[in-house]
Amino acid sequence: MKTDKVKKVLIALDYNPTAQKVAEVGFSLAKAMNAEIILLHVISDPVYYSSTEYSPIMGFNGFLETGQMQLDSIDGLKQAALHFLDKSRHHLGDKSIQTLVKEGDFAESILKAAKEYHADIIILGSHSRKWLENIVMGSVTEKVLRHTTIPLFIIPTKKQN
Repeated sequence: MKTDKVKKVLIALDYNPTAQKVAEVGFSLAKAMNAEIILLHVISDPVYYSSTEYSPIMGFNGFLETGQMQLDSIDGLKQAALHFLDKSRHHLGDKSIQTLVKEGDFAESILKAAKEYHADIIILGSHSRKWLENIVMGSVTEKVLRHTTIPLFIIPTKKQN
């Protein structure tokens, strides 16, 4: 039986504080397979970035300090996202990690990036949401799972009681 070697791993990160866990677990998995790593952040609706619940200052235990970055424009959001991904790469300690920022629908952008960069596996976290939120908003993880032909590694990020 012939098996395909995993050569490229796409790790999708958001600014949720659990992104650190997703990056670390995804990095360990990719390193165990001796695969290239791409860290991806998707900018969807700029309104998310202005709420206190979804703040670009969160994630990686203070590794992201936006300072004077302008978060009220797409260019400013891209710069903040690139800064976040660069700090994530630094935290993981591997300068060979590629970083990528895309705009658009979260799930669609993840799928397009995976195809464009020939990823062999997509790694993302699954946040715990209330059932009503999942019905109304949909789940990015569920949408990616439903539409991908690329293997998906889902890291549960729900806090344990």
